[in-house]
Parts: sequence; C-alpha cells; structure tokens
Amino acid sequence: MANSTDDHEIQLLLEDLFQHYHYDFRLYARASIKRRLLQARVQLGFGSIAEIRSAVLRDATLLPRLLDFLTVQVSEMFRDPSYFRALREQVIPHLRTYPSLKVWVAGCSNGEELYSLAILFHEEGLARKTMFYATDINPTALKAAQAAVYPLDRVRQFTENHQQSGARSSLSDYYTADYGRAVFDRSLGSQIVFSDHSLVTDAAFGEMHLISCRNVLIYFDRDLQDRAIGLFRESLARRGFLGLGSKESLRFSAHADAFGAFVGKEKIYQRIGA
Repeated sequence: MANSTDDHEIQLLLEDLFQHYHYDFRLYARASIKRRLLQARVQLGFGSIAEIRSAVLRDATLLPRLLDFLTVQVSEMFRDPSYFRALREQVIPHLRTYPSLKVWVAGCSNGEELYSLAILFHEEGLARKTMFYATDINPTALKAAQAAVYPLDRVRQFTENHQQSGARSSLSDYYTADYGRAVFDRSLGSQIVFSDHSLVTDAAFGEMHLISCRNVLIYFDRDLQDRAIGLFRESLARRGFLGLGSKESLRFSAHADAFGAFVGKEKIYQRIGA
C-alpha cells in the first residue's frame, strides 16, 4: 500500500536520479510520478520504492527500464486530427513565406507525432526546406523514434486520423508492411535531427518556426511548466508558433503575455512581441 514512507522514498529516489544520473523528475507532478513508480515497483519485482532506489544506484543497467515508467510513451500518428488540420489550413500558409524552416518536436516519445508532422509537411510541399529537431529525455524512446517502426495493428487508427487531418495522400505511401510491422520510409528521416534534451535542465533551441509539445506539460508541476514555456518563448522566432495538447494551456503561465491565441480551440499559439 502507498503511504507516507513511499512519499519519502520517492523524494529520495528522485534526488538520487538527479545527483547520480542527471535525470531531473523532481518537479514533475507528484501524483503522476508516484503512480508510475508504484507500477514500476510491481512490474520490476521490487518490494518497496527503497529497493528500487538501492538497485538503480548499484546497477545502472536498470535505469533505462525505470525511465520507461517515468516517461510517458503513449501517442499515435495524427492524434487529435483537428490539431493537424488546423496546422495544415491555418499555420502552413504562414510558414510557406519563409525560405527555410525549423520545427522542434519536444518530447517526441516514439516518434508518432514527429512523423505525422513530417508527412504533413511533405504533403504541403515544405519538407525539403524544413529541418525537424526531435528531442526526448528517454534514450529508448529516441531509438524507437529513429527506427520508425510501429505494430501494423496500430496503422488502421493512424490512417483514420491522417484522413481526418485533411490528408492529400494515402498513409500507405509512406510505409511498407513487413512481418506485422509498418516500417516508415527512411526518406522521412532525412531532415530530422534526434537529440537527448530535457525541458527541466537544458537550454533553449534557437529560431524555431514551429514548436509542437503536446501532452508533456500535463506531467509537470506549475513551476516546471513555466520553465518549459519560457524555453519555448526563447526558442521561437518572432511570430513563430507553439502547439500544445488539448488539456494544456498558457492561461496561468508567467509567459502568457508573450503569446497570442492563433487557433485557440486547438491550443495553437503565436509568439508576439520582441
């Protein structure tokens, strides 16, 4: 049963992860972290959070398995199709005016959103002049994103989402079915830079025209949300765009005045001011 002892041990574990491995989960929403660590305790076969703490300090090979619990890797291609339709119909016309483009997918997880954007930009004729920067703190997730291989039974939902996003092609144009897997075309990755990056501790990227960070901030506490939004503010070119998840908002952020609602219903904002 979870109790105050768990709370204390969780705090110690998070401090250890930061001090020994430089992964900082200390300002993540505590209820979510607690739930995931209790799942890890059961599934990894430990009797307590203290045992996890002792084991991960002794054996660094346990760290990637623990990170898989602490970082959420749940997404799908063209998730919330109306968001991608809004990008296609309202944001892309502005992006067409630039000679070159930079797009940052922050918290790219296993790559579903990244490749959704790559396909959308390909359909809109912007792929060749766009560099995508895909970042995550989980090295296992980054490796999966680079592989661009997904179970074939997920592709039906991907395809439905793609069509609802205003697709100009068939999703099947971009992958090959192979032994129960969908292997996405390597050419989609030719303009992608993958990088380990933490919204908690790392610095801004410069002069992005679009940052898409969806369903990541909901796992942060208010101070960490503000830090991340400040990074996005610093990283965006003037009049650049920021896309958040459906349950996320800039409403209570200290940086709210740096953004205007561009497609408010879809949580797409535009950088304003100097």
